[in-house]
Amino acid sequence: MSPQDLPTLTGESAATTRSLARAFQIMRVLALGQEHGMRLIDVVRHTGLSRPTVHRLLRALADEHAVEQDPATRRYRVGAEISMLALARPSRLPLRKLAEPHLQVLSDTLGDTAFITVRHGRDSVCLDRQLGSFPIKVMSIDVGTRRPLGVGVAGVVLLCAMADSEIDELLEMDHARLQACHLTAPEIKARVSAARAQGFVYAEQGVTHGTAALSVPVLGPSGEIVAALSVAAVASNLPPGKVAHTAAVLAGQAALISKRLSALGV
Repeated sequence: MSPQDLPTLTGESAATTRSLARAFQIMRVLALGQEHGMRLIDVVRHTGLSRPTVHRLLRALADEHAVEQDPATRRYRVGAEISMLALARPSRLPLRKLAEPHLQVLSDTLGDTAFITVRHGRDSVCLDRQLGSFPIKVMSIDVGTRRPLGVGVAGVVLLCAMADSEIDELLEMDHARLQACHLTAPEIKARVSAARAQGFVYAEQGVTHGTAALSVPVLGPSGEIVAALSVAAVASNLPPGKVAHTAAVLAGQAALISKRLSALGV
């Protein structure tokens, strides 16, 4: 087929494609709110789209049950139709099943909450978590929690897999979202540089006030970073003096997950 035979996006087709891209952009923002949902103004701020455009697309998505609005709070959430569609691909995330026993080992050994997180587009997504035995549990991250890459220790680990030029482009695209999280591109790039040098990411002050977190990479069969294995605890449970030991425990389980991934050729 010659270039002349290829269809071009003009007029109505270009507008349809643009609307579809914006609709998915909105859906990803709504996923950040999980069950709590997002206000219209928050969706506008995160996407950078105009209020009328966001409202129009939310109504269209709601008509298809891809979005629902809480009648009491007026907040928008991902709708039931999306959950139903996801059931068609139950085997799409084998890493979650592979990591499950290792999360259990970590939560039993360290006593705190363990997570496995992967990259999805411009976000980090929590695939699974296991609560620890410590009476005060960090539950700020649930299964399905999405954050812009670079936010949180896992997001920094996942950025380490990308070339510097890709990171620059992504951070520029996510400027508004990162600003909403009170982060700047130079701050995140500095954390990526430190993580590459140390082999892990530690935050003495986590995303949630009063918590600390640590994350290490999980490598795929070719040595690429495919996930982040993390632990989050109340700050007193994970002070700087415990970082080396905790990082070693995490790295040990990450290596075992990597070995299982290689054996399966995943």
